[in-house]
Amino acid sequence: MRADLDLTQKYVAQKLKIAQNTLSQYELGDRNIPNEILVQLAEIYNTSTDYLLGLTDEKTPYPRAKRKG
Repeated sequence: MRADLDLTQKYVAQKLKIAQNTLSQYELGDRNIPNEILVQLAEIYNTSTDYLLGLTDEKTPYPRAKRKG
């Protein structure tokens, strides 16, 4: 999905505050994605975590819950 949005690994890794090679490992399936990173990816890509996990074909995100604090 990152490539479809014309976003570089460097850009997304900076947004996530992680190393670029860590993002690469997530994308290749060499490393499990922590839940908090998965949520941030869904926000960056404007989709749902279910879509990123392959649980739905619907790219449109659910309405976002208001965050506390």
